[in-house]
Order: sequence, then structure tokens, then C-alpha cells
Amino acid sequence: MPAYNAAKTIKKTYQDIPQGVVDKVIVVDDDSADDTVKIAKKLKLKVFQHPQNRGYGGNQKTCYTLALSEGADIIVMIHPDYQYDSSLTEELVRPIKNNRFDIMLGSRIRTREEALAGGMPAYKYFFNRFLTILENIVLGQNLSEYHTGFRAFSAKILKDIPFHKYSNDFVFDQQILIGAIAKGARIGETPVPVRYFPEASSINLKRSITYGLLILRDLTLYALTGGNYLR
Repeated sequence: MPAYNAAKTIKKTYQDIPQGVVDKVIVVDDDSADDTVKIAKKLKLKVFQHPQNRGYGGNQKTCYTLALSEGADIIVMIHPDYQYDSSLTEELVRPIKNNRFDIMLGSRIRTREEALAGGMPAYKYFFNRFLTILENIVLGQNLSEYHTGFRAFSAKILKDIPFHKYSNDFVFDQQILIGAIAKGARIGETPVPVRYFPEASSINLKRSITYGLLILRDLTLYALTGGNYLR
């Protein structure tokens, strides 16, 4: 769990994870200003604290590094803001465990009606659709969403991509997928409910535009280099 100011939601996220599906939960706190660390420790979770804020991508880098160092075979990343339904963790793990996919994504975009009814702002929905269509064309995939914060990776694919070289910002989510695709990773997905509410983290319009522009840059570089710049 890459955590930042998740004190109001981390307990609910953790408690919804089905028992027996995961062996260990690691929380990496990115210098939160609330009681995220205190609550995570009360839940007896393994907690690692960044001494200063490293950004969303930087937080994930620590999460994956710690999980690999613990000997994990499959690593699930979920935002502890309760926007994603962690009770579906097994749905992401099973296809990787059965060697059908290397990466599984929890997609919030089954239908437009469900996404908007779940509270996803209209501009985010259409922004998501535009970028996903473009990414599918450039990357040769047929995914319904690239922008989810609920993902599972095989340890093998994480060890095979230089994710420490990627951005410390939000575009890390896309770079790690592009880098994996460049390595030939098999990516699957399963639908998950959309849950937008005040306590759930979400980047604002300005950050969303910056995020989108960085994705366009990376897609251009992928098209020009075949993904070599992220391998």
C-alpha cells in the first residue's frame, strides 16, 4: 500500500482484503501529515516511512523493492484510500498464480454508466477514455483502462524492468506498464467498482493535464524507440 494521508481509509481497505489471500501487507508512508502510520501500526502491518515526501511513483518504488526483498512471488498494489475494492484481491492474484498473465489490472471502466454513477468526475472519465484508446493503439494492447491504482505483478516481471529509473510522479503508473509491455509482458484485467468520495485521493485538473501530457510524451518515445528507453 503506497500511503499518503490515508488515516481515514486505510483500516477499511485492509479489513476488506480476504483472509488467506495475501501473506503480508506492507505500508509505505510518504511523509503523511495525519495518523496513517499510527493506524497502520495498530493494525500490526509492516510499515516503512519515507523521511520526506518522494512522490507517488517514488512511493511505489519502495513498495515493490520491499516486497521483492521479502521474497514475494506476486505483488499486489492497492491505494489505501478505499477507492478500490480490496475484497477482489484474489481476482487479480489468481490469473498470475495460474501463469495466464504477468500483470493484472483492476479496471474501473466496465461501462460509462457505472463509472459516472460511482462518482468518477465526467472530465476524468473522458480523459481516461481518450488516453486509454491512444495507449492501446500505440502499445498494441486492448485494455479497458491503464490508470487504475489496483494492480498485481508477478515478481518475475518486476525484476525484469528497471522501475527505479522511472518517474517519481504519477506518470510512473504508465511507465511501469509501458516498460513491461516492451518486455513482452502479458497483461489482463478484471472489473472493479468505482468509488469516488471526499476521503479518496484524486489529482486535480491541473495535475491531470500534466499527467496526460507526460503520457503523450512517453507514448511518442515508445513509438520512436520501440520501448527501449524504458527497458
